[in-house]
Amino acid sequence: MESSTGFAPSRAGRTASYGRGMFYVAVAATAWGTGGAVAAVLYRTSGLGPVAVSFWRLVLGIAVLAGLHLALGERFGARRRDALVLGAGLAVYQTAYYGSIAYAGLAVGTVVTLGACPVVIALAARWTLGEALTAGRVAAVALGLAGLVLLVGGGGQAGSAPVLGVAFGLLSAAGYAVVTIYSRRVGGDLSGATVGSFAVAAGCLLPIALVEGLLPVADGPADLSVGGLAGTVGWLLYLGAVPTALAYRLFFAGVAAVPATVTAVVTLVEPVAGVLIAVGLLGERITLAAASGAVLMLAAVAGLARTG
Repeated sequence: MESSTGFAPSRAGRTASYGRGMFYVAVAATAWGTGGAVAAVLYRTSGLGPVAVSFWRLVLGIAVLAGLHLALGERFGARRRDALVLGAGLAVYQTAYYGSIAYAGLAVGTVVTLGACPVVIALAARWTLGEALTAGRVAAVALGLAGLVLLVGGGGQAGSAPVLGVAFGLLSAAGYAVVTIYSRRVGGDLSGATVGSFAVAAGCLLPIALVEGLLPVADGPADLSVGGLAGTVGWLLYLGAVPTALAYRLFFAGVAAVPATVTAVVTLVEPVAGVLIAVGLLGERITLAAASGAVLMLAAVAGLARTG
């Protein structure tokens, strides 16, 4: 859309682009939240570790995206530097995230992973991208963090090694920050680089996945339950299609139109989705304080949507 001068986009056009970007990032974050729940199920039933789950997720995501590109007649292609940087960031983010879930529990793992992101990204975006720390953005970050404190304080059962899980969560947040800041710094829609970045990330993880154990452990050749081989394959296919191929295609398209700080706050939808699924699907408990925290985080996202 052009302005009356015929050159710059109009305010209505910028608002529509911002709203569309917010929607894409929110949908991606919700999909990531479901991915955490599926990973928790796989740890309990398949014998796969966090690196192997992340590797298969990326490989299947490549297959889904390749099929989508062919179906839509799109060309494969991305700058090598984009694929390398995004792929390395994704490898750290994905694997450390699943490690956090494995050692700290789903609720705590998903919250810690994104808990540091708004602050780190807001400061990094101010320094590297020149993004303004407006009063609305600072208030949204503060509100989101307040919600996280409440959610962490009453957000479910701890895992077998919570301190190690928290460390993995912080490492995952650093990887996510690299992906977000780099995407904004380069500019433009990087969804075309998704296949290449997935390939780089999978290549980084393959040696570690081989050591950890690349193949699932089936209870028996005729076992078709959730804990059997068929169930494991089904969950892995879901991980590759929804929280990986679909989510990252939307994320890279959305982050092109949304400031990095806003993106970090919007992705707080992920821990909310993760905790709700942990309660409803996995039987983890949530307190009133944790529920209040989830409401505050959603309020922060809604506030950014209105003021964008």
